[in-house]
Amino acid sequence: MKARITLITLAISCIIAAPCSAVEEPLKADTVYIIPIKGVIERALLYVVRRGLREAEKKGASAIIFHMDTPGGLVSVTEEIVRMLIDLPDDIKTYTFVDKDALSAGAFIAVSTDEIYMTPGSRLGASAIILPWGDIPEGDSREKAFSALSKLITSAAERHGHDPKLVEAMIRKEKEYKIGDEVLCPVGELLTLSEIDASRIVKRNGKQVPLLSSGTVKSLEELKEKLALSDKNIIEMNITTEETVARYIELFAVLFLIGGILGIYIEVKTPGFGVPGILGALMLVIFFWGHNVAGLSGLGEVILFVTGLTLIAFEIFVIPGFGVAGITGICCVVASLLMAMIPYLPGTSWTPSMAHFEPAAFNLSLSIMITFVAAILLSKVLPRTSIYSKLVMPATVASHVTLTSVNPKEVQEGLKGVAITDLRPAGTADFNNTRIDVVTEGTFIKKDAQLIITEVRGNRVVVEEKG
Repeated sequence: MKARITLITLAISCIIAAPCSAVEEPLKADTVYIIPIKGVIERALLYVVRRGLREAEKKGASAIIFHMDTPGGLVSVTEEIVRMLIDLPDDIKTYTFVDKDALSAGAFIAVSTDEIYMTPGSRLGASAIILPWGDIPEGDSREKAFSALSKLITSAAERHGHDPKLVEAMIRKEKEYKIGDEVLCPVGELLTLSEIDASRIVKRNGKQVPLLSSGTVKSLEELKEKLALSDKNIIEMNITTEETVARYIELFAVLFLIGGILGIYIEVKTPGFGVPGILGALMLVIFFWGHNVAGLSGLGEVILFVTGLTLIAFEIFVIPGFGVAGITGICCVVASLLMAMIPYLPGTSWTPSMAHFEPAAFNLSLSIMITFVAAILLSKVLPRTSIYSKLVMPATVASHVTLTSVNPKEVQEGLKGVAITDLRPAGTADFNNTRIDVVTEGTFIKKDAQLIITEVRGNRVVVEEKG
């Protein structure tokens, strides 16, 4: 049985750690990252953006260019990208290259970068907040949604020198936007700018500056030349197949957690080493691998998880009872699973925001509750193994253990004997060369300890260690 737990732990340790332990090559000086934002903005795109920003910051890149052509997408993903750009160090210059469209959510990201460049005929704006089932109805809920998101985007835009009133006109139909006496966007419409309008020179704070776009270029290569980046070390990011798969792993994280924990529980509960243990380990491997690809978990979470499993196994097989090692192991496992679902970028606070913590805590709590209920139901039909007996709380076992029949004439209160096995609290003892199944009152007694029978009730023989 020890071998079974060891095999499960080693399998999870080796396989999970594999994708997290790749050796990173140092980057050349003056590295520039190009991150594509093309098509609908959804979670797979978030992974590549997160990966690109993390690498750029960690390895000292000098600039990041978002190559953009998007009709918009998920507001939740866009918010997270905007927050990552806000947290990015000021020494990394950020650019948006609008290669046709930067609409809705794409406009939010664009105004959160330092400079925007557009191709001839491209558009930027029309950023209404839309729910999957339609526009947000009038009322407090609508105002709350608009206010929170509008504040985030306008503060990001203002931080990068863009006009916050212009951004508000993209979000709110009730906002008018004028350049001098010219109404560029009347009330009742959302502001959308062509590359000609966006590159108009206006007076702001006493200076002549572009309205929004810093210039019009025909291609990405022309932009590189304009920004004197052609001779830099260019790294172009792309959405990989793994990141697309990781999107669905994160989406169904609860199911993978339930399957992993339940599989190991069934393996411990049943004799032999077979399908449940393999599937449970595989589910946890997939869980960590997917969250690693998504830019959420890393080697630290894997080490913490394996450390927790090791402490729990150590508690079961080495240390009597259930104490510090077991509780610490459980805490390590829970913490690792929780941390694996919370994003982290270098340079940001190590404490997660509530926006990231709450969904991760909900998923983990839901997984634990469903697993607990399923384990109770399965415990009624699955056979009991010796390792499972060690995992059950002593008081519970002590009150429900059923032992083999004994001869009242041979077994009486006060009879002395020796423990043949560890009593956890049930086990076997020798009384006058007769092997008898016994149980303690919940205490752990080591093998070869001197015993005395304190109570005989039917087939139940209660002992305690002789002082």
